[in-house]
Amino acid sequence: MPAAVPTVRPTVRLAKYHGLGNDFLVMVVADGSAVPDDVAHAELARASCDRHRGIGADGLLVCSAAEADSGADLRMKLRNADGSLAEMSGNGIRCFIHAALDAGLVPPGPVRVLTDGGLRTVEAFPPVDGVAYVEVSMGTATLDPIEIEIPASVRAVIGERRATTVDVGNPHIVVEAHPSTIDLATFGPAVEAWYLGTGLHGINVEVIGRSAEEGVLDMAVWERGVGITQACGTGAVASASVARSWGLAGDRTRVMQPGGDAVVVFDGDEARLIGTSQFICTSEFALPSGVSIHG
Repeated sequence: MPAAVPTVRPTVRLAKYHGLGNDFLVMVVADGSAVPDDVAHAELARASCDRHRGIGADGLLVCSAAEADSGADLRMKLRNADGSLAEMSGNGIRCFIHAALDAGLVPPGPVRVLTDGGLRTVEAFPPVDGVAYVEVSMGTATLDPIEIEIPASVRAVIGERRATTVDVGNPHIVVEAHPSTIDLATFGPAVEAWYLGTGLHGINVEVIGRSAEEGVLDMAVWERGVGITQACGTGAVASASVARSWGLAGDRTRVMQPGGDAVVVFDGDEARLIGTSQFICTSEFALPSGVSIHG
């Protein structure tokens, strides 16, 4: 019996970056067209982000030109590792703009990026040795935006410690509990499952404690659609905003996470996220069977 001839599947070029260990694959649409999101991106995210059968990442970013009437330079679409849509990512947008710089789509300087969480202005500096320094204008955090009582399951774990929901373009719940005192692998999915049961599209879970060092928070995160990650940019902004309202932090806060530190600076109520992005590699990834991708 003749040996089977392997099927040659079409490939897509993906670049991998990380922001504080929060890693992303970026597909850059280099022909200058605006690309709508579709189910193919969800399938591509699930396949390429798989850490055993794919390249491995926390999410997939699609970088394309913005629609002409959007007021933006670039359009960012984000799919979590499980294929679900996410509105915004603070670490992801740094990786996104780094990839756009590397591809020559934009020069260093301010870039307007349209996300599903709104328009963001990103100040990108020229990468050095694969590392880019990026500042992101994150807008204003809205505290207690979710009109649903914090569940008894959360209260049972945290007791009388404080918890607040936050919207920074995507939903969060910030719990005052030092990360070393909470089993986030159990607590995170239980909280997210409860909010999914209320009809919301999940929620990101941060636990924070004030560090012994002034102006520093310790934070750990469970991200919806991904799980425990090394860092979360929007989570850092949400945590710093809540900590500021609780009197635990001021107008400049360093947020320590397992993957590294991010800095959140407030000008009034406007938050700015400061951190780095690092290039890892590029890959020609074979598309899942039956999937066709523009770009």
